[in-house]
Amino acid sequence: MPIPFLKIKSSTPRNSQTIKTAPRKLSFNRSFLFKKLLPIITSIIVIGFFLVIALFFYLNSQLPSPEGVINRQTSNSTTIYDKTGKIVLYSVHGGIKRIPIKLTDLPDYVKWASITIEDKNFYQHQGIDLKGTLRAIVVDIISGNKAQGGSSITQQFIKNAVLTSDKSFIRKFKEWILAYQFEKKFNKEQILEMYFNEIPYGSVVYGVEAAAQTFFNKSAKDLTVLEGATLAALVQRPTYFSPYGNNREELINRAKYIIDQMVINGHLTKTDATQAKKQVLKFKPREENILAPHFVIYIKELLAKKYGENFIEQEGLKVYTTLDWDLQQKAEKILAEQVAKNTKDWQASNASLVALDAKTGQILAMVGSADYFNEKIDGQVNVALKPRQPGSSFKPIVYTAAFKKGYTLNTVLFDLVTKFLNTDGQDYTPHNYDGKEHGPVTIKQALAGSLNIPAVKTIYLTGIDNVLNLADELGYTTLKDRSRFGLSLVLGGGEVTLLEHTQAFSVLAQEGLFHPTAPILKITDKQGRVLEEYQKIEKSVLDPEIARQTTDILADNSARAYIFGEKNYLTLADRPVAAKTGTTNNFRDAWTIGYTPSYVVGVWVGNSDNQEMKAGADGSKIAAPIWQKTMTELVKNTTIEPFTSSTPIITNKPVLDGQIGVSEIVKIDKASKKLATELTPVSFIEEKKYQEVHDILYYVNKDDPRGAQPSNPTDDPQYLRWEEPVQNWANQQNYLTNGEQSPTQLDDLHTLANQPSLEIINPTSNSTIKDDYLNIQLNTSAPRGIYRLEFYLDNTLVKTYNGLINNQQLNLTNLVNNFHTLKIKSFDDIDNSKEVSVDFNLLR
Repeated sequence: MPIPFLKIKSSTPRNSQTIKTAPRKLSFNRSFLFKKLLPIITSIIVIGFFLVIALFFYLNSQLPSPEGVINRQTSNSTTIYDKTGKIVLYSVHGGIKRIPIKLTDLPDYVKWASITIEDKNFYQHQGIDLKGTLRAIVVDIISGNKAQGGSSITQQFIKNAVLTSDKSFIRKFKEWILAYQFEKKFNKEQILEMYFNEIPYGSVVYGVEAAAQTFFNKSAKDLTVLEGATLAALVQRPTYFSPYGNNREELINRAKYIIDQMVINGHLTKTDATQAKKQVLKFKPREENILAPHFVIYIKELLAKKYGENFIEQEGLKVYTTLDWDLQQKAEKILAEQVAKNTKDWQASNASLVALDAKTGQILAMVGSADYFNEKIDGQVNVALKPRQPGSSFKPIVYTAAFKKGYTLNTVLFDLVTKFLNTDGQDYTPHNYDGKEHGPVTIKQALAGSLNIPAVKTIYLTGIDNVLNLADELGYTTLKDRSRFGLSLVLGGGEVTLLEHTQAFSVLAQEGLFHPTAPILKITDKQGRVLEEYQKIEKSVLDPEIARQTTDILADNSARAYIFGEKNYLTLADRPVAAKTGTTNNFRDAWTIGYTPSYVVGVWVGNSDNQEMKAGADGSKIAAPIWQKTMTELVKNTTIEPFTSSTPIITNKPVLDGQIGVSEIVKIDKASKKLATELTPVSFIEEKKYQEVHDILYYVNKDDPRGAQPSNPTDDPQYLRWEEPVQNWANQQNYLTNGEQSPTQLDDLHTLANQPSLEIINPTSNSTIKDDYLNIQLNTSAPRGIYRLEFYLDNTLVKTYNGLINNQQLNLTNLVNNFHTLKIKSFDDIDNSKEVSVDFNLLR
């Protein structure tokens, strides 16, 4: 058989005499060297030639004939189990969907869509696209791995029909041989028909007719341009691009790209392309018998990425997962029931849940949506893997980073409306969820009550980069572009996935130990050989004491009671648990994540289309009930585990130890502004709290919180912005501020010398009054003048006179005959006073 791939072209070496400018000595050396090497080079070429021929004949003898390929037997597909190996979550064994169709029955645009994206030179080559192959080799060399295929349509058919998907040179060489043989045996149309009846479109679906019926509920001959392009787009990565997975939008964008390329290559008019791209695709609802569908598809995508599409579809793998089927069923039921209630009460139509074994990272349950088969809520999208804003549920990550930097549970922050300077140079003024200010609070109070203003101060004090460094260590992959984030990151300004967010909380549960998410226990091939098996991986990313500080807060229900009340959904009836809620702006996302030392559950609630829920739909109301019920089921019949409390920290720095300064209550005379004495009237005494009050930036360098106090706090760009509301609050609370010192001298205005003199001339003591009126004569004076006189009968104030008067008449009509007491008080302008009294007998 002739070898079409090898052509030897002889060439005569360039005569050295033609190189006029070359030195004669150099020319002699080159010629001499060439004569020495020529026999060696010739031998290598000849040997290589015969080796290639030998390899060709050897491999050719091992390969089936084209007729044998056509008549081959199909292979088995993967079966996915729960952790017991008894529950089949998904099985395609013996259920291959392959429906033959004639190429002549396919619309031309369906044929050209696949040719355009898979092998645009199909009609020009002889089974091997040398240009594409060379490009693939170059890319593989540059990238350092086997990244490119470069396969023609003929090669793809052979690879799927006969060979494996590995990218070894031997496999590729076999593929070339068979491709050449096929091109000699069959014409292009025959090969194309074989391709369209063989190529896998994901799961059990093989061939374009089966794909058309599976995804669009119609024959391939009735496909539209966009539908045909969509099937062509699906072939490259059937699991990743599955219309029932998370990447449907990417699939459609790829289909539209194919349509554009068809226009460029002359296979479609611009008008037809424009109309085709306007179509709204309607995929047929999935009908496969599948349990825990979101989890199963997640597993399939992981397998496809690692082993390749064809391998997992055809090699009869058995995949034993970590899924607890009993818990999964309960979680699905709990979630569906609460979503029905949330839809009615809060306009929240979807939810997602993840449960992990904190000690291993194993996924025990994954509910990607309220109903996988409900297209109205995009139920097939696994929200557990989709980035969403976490709201305040991200605060524990920020506070943990703050503890790592040296701040403490008792660090005092002022919860007062503050105009922050954001990282983009713009003003940023956050408000608390309850719309209130709470004055000085500790970090424990701030996190427990989910207060926003102290949280923003905390991320500034900690440093956004330090928070993101910790996020990287905790396993977040969606926060890599650091330029996007400002102070609002602490309030949920960066998107995270529910799976990774839940995994991060498992590090807190395990006191700083990180366990990578593990969804698979074991994989065996069709011969029963173990391909991979779960091995526990553990890495310390936090000091245990740091993790314990955060848990101390999240597990203290009494600490959050001032916001959430004592009775809430963040507790378990029989054991300690730590939990945190989160709600995004405009009520688009609601979260609750909580843990025991061994288990962690995360819940998201919202709408798949990002529509706002009803005002007030926060995580504590609509996500926490799902979390509480699922966690209760998860820990039922397990040993009660206490959390280890953190060791109290004393820094001897008041602001870090829970104080805003040493407080002293001082009684001061309003008139003299000096210390009150026993002679100072109550009306002129005021109490002041002697204490300098400042925000934390006055006391600490944010980059070294336990170091020396800043010599010039105003160097910090936030200082004056934080300090102004604090000083206003201190004045309202009657604190001494701005360095004002407590007085040391005594009141010298309220003295015996300044007291008025007072004498009652009439009536005299024990005199008898027979009229209805009492005529009073008095004599009074004072160094500061008389400001006010008060007249009392039997200790009842009956008359007040402002100014000096020596005569006054009081009405006695309402008094009964008996002895009575007249009392008179004389006051100066600052309430220095004198009081005298006499008794008289009323006898009318």
